Amino acid sequence: MASTVKTQYVQVPDGSKVFYREAGSSSKPTFLLLHGFPTSSHMFRNLIPILAPHFHVIAPDLPGFGFTETPEGYVHTFDNLAKTIDQFTESLKLDKFAVYIFDYGSPVAIRLALNHPERISAIVSQNGNAYDEGLDSDFWAPLRKYWATGNPDDEFFQKALGDFINDPKNTWSQYYDGVSKPEVIDPLPGTLDYHFITRPGQTKIQVGLFYDYQNNKKLYPSFQKYLRDSNVPVLVAWGKNDDIFQYHAGEAFKRDVKNLELKFYDTGHFALETHLEEISNDIINFLQKNL
Repeated sequence: MASTVKTQYVQVPDGSKVFYREAGSSSKPTFLLLHGFPTSSHMFRNLIPILAPHFHVIAPDLPGFGFTETPEGYVHTFDNLAKTIDQFTESLKLDKFAVYIFDYGSPVAIRLALNHPERISAIVSQNGNAYDEGLDSDFWAPLRKYWATGNPDDEFFQKALGDFINDPKNTWSQYYDGVSKPEVIDPLPGTLDYHFITRPGQTKIQVGLFYDYQNNKKLYPSFQKYLRDSNVPVLVAWGKNDDIFQYHAGEAFKRDVKNLELKFYDTGHFALETHLEEISNDIINFLQKNL
C-alpha cells in the first residue's frame, strides 16, 4: 500500500513558516531530504513514497524556494538558510537523522553537520558538492568573476545573472542536459520551478545567493575534516553527466570518507527524474546497512 505523504507548515523561531512534506512512521530512522536550486521539495515527490515504508522522511522547502514563507527583512544567505533549517529540525524534534543533499542542500547540510555533528547519522550526496573540484566547470565561470569583483551590487553581474534566472531555458537545461532519453523527463517540475523563481522579488534573492555561494567554499576544509574524523557513512549517488557539479566532484569524496559507497548514473543534474528506481534502491540498501 502506498504511503501517505502529508504536506504542512511549521513556524520556526526566526519567523519563517517552513513548508515540508512528511511520510513514514516516526518510529523509524529519520531521513531529511534537502533540495537545491531552482527547485523545492517537489523534486522528491516520487522518491518519498518509495522511502516511506523504511524511514521517517522529511523534506522541507528551503527559504527562498517553493512554498516556504520568510518574514519581512529576512536576508537570504546560506548561513541563514542553514539556521532556519536547523530551527526547523529542532521544532520537529529531529535529534538524529540521515540527510540527502543535492545542490544548494549541500551547503545547508554542511553547516548542520559542523554545528551538530552528533545529529548526522549518514549522508546521501546526489550531486551535492563539498569540494573545490565541483566549482571548476564552465558553469561557474561567470560566478567566479562575480565573486572576484568583491561587490554584490555590481551592475553588470546583477543584470547578467538576473537575465539568467529569468530565461526559462536555464531552468530546462538543468533537467535535460546530460540525459540520453529526454522523453522520460516530466515537464511539470521544471515548469513549477520556473514559476517559483520568477515570482516578484525572487531575482534579488537568487542573485544574492549566487554571490554568497563563495562562502560555502570556505567551509569545505572543515567539512572534509568532519568527514574524516566522524567516520560518517556516505553514499555518493551522482549523475555523471552533470555540467554543474561534474563527476570528479563526486569522486573527491574518496579522499576523506572511509565508509563510502560511490555510484554514478548515466544522467544529468536532476538524476531522480531519470534514475529513480536505481537511486532509491541504492539508498535503501545503503541506509539499512548503516543505520
